[in-house]
Amino acid sequence: MAHVVVVGGGVMGSAAAWQLASRGFAVTLLERGAAGHTEGSSHGSSRIFRLAYPDAFYVSLAARALPLWRRLEAESGIEVLSLTGAVDHGPPAAIEALHGELRAGGHAARVLGPEQAAERWPGLRFDTSVLFHAAAGRLHADRAVLAFQQAAAAKGAVVRHGVRVAKLLRHGADKVEVITTGGEAVTADAAVVAVGGWAPGLAARSVSGLPPLRVTQEQPVHFPAPDALDWPSFIHHGGAALAEDSGVYGLGSEDGVKAGFHAVGPVVDPDQRDRSIDPLALRQVQEYAERWLPGVDASAPTATTCLYTLTPDHDFVVDRDGPVTVLAGFSGHGFKFASVIGELAADLVTGRPGARRFSLGRTDPARADPERADLGRTDPARTDGGKTA
Repeated sequence: MAHVVVVGGGVMGSAAAWQLASRGFAVTLLERGAAGHTEGSSHGSSRIFRLAYPDAFYVSLAARALPLWRRLEAESGIEVLSLTGAVDHGPPAAIEALHGELRAGGHAARVLGPEQAAERWPGLRFDTSVLFHAAAGRLHADRAVLAFQQAAAAKGAVVRHGVRVAKLLRHGADKVEVITTGGEAVTADAAVVAVGGWAPGLAARSVSGLPPLRVTQEQPVHFPAPDALDWPSFIHHGGAALAEDSGVYGLGSEDGVKAGFHAVGPVVDPDQRDRSIDPLALRQVQEYAERWLPGVDASAPTATTCLYTLTPDHDFVVDRDGPVTVLAGFSGHGFKFASVIGELAADLVTGRPGARRFSLGRTDPARADPERADLGRTDPARTDGGKTA
């Protein structure tokens, strides 16, 4: 039985461990933090799940992720995904592009006027054009990570927390050695590196061709609302009543209605950030809520911090270099795809080619490989650059 060591127990590494264990691999998952820690990108009570993207690449990938989330729930016994629907609003051209891709993929959706939408969702105020699709809602982030790890462990995976990896050594094409900060060496036939905001260090040293990654500290805000769990997820696209360079995402959660601007935070070192709340950024989200979210108590915000790891093109990195598969750069909108990213990672470990869109070295023409799979509208392993949650 081949042994795979997974470095990183956030949502992506945990999903990969689940898929690999499901396929009969011996799996060891090493996570630097304690179970349920809040240092990275996978904690909290809510992430958006949606199908609506302006390109078939992501629409089909999200459609593939949905039944895998349901499979995870069935195997783990943990409820992770609640479908409450999703609304996008903003410039009519942007809304029609989303609507067109959903229709092309065979997914039900409808466009409403702002008054009609406000009558249905009185907690929200809408811009010029509104799109609703029902196959959307929220994922519970903490429970998703727990479910992946428990489901992986039930299939024989060893899950270890509080283990920090110092370096990864490659021994030829089919052996790796993971060295921990405590001096332990874990030898395996292959490795999956999924370390989130720490990818510019460990992942960049483990593979070649990793695109430049920018790690930022973002600051979503929760507002009290009596019906928060009934809210649809929502995205307000800039360009009509909202400034062109703005974009706001939000959704209901157990902690209230969450809202935030996308990818606007400062660049940070994940080991050095102080996680302090920026009062100016908090006030900007509060002002948005005062105008656009009449169903929340905008006077009582609670801000939190998390990490984004952004690629230049906002596409992910899911690729293999020798015995090392790297999962990185999920750019603040990858969580919803974790169930299928785990599947793609397991495919790479077994030798199947990955998608060109997710490849290492994709910005280097000399590294382009015409034989790599580039999976299109009918193949849900393609995705494309939506830029919010």
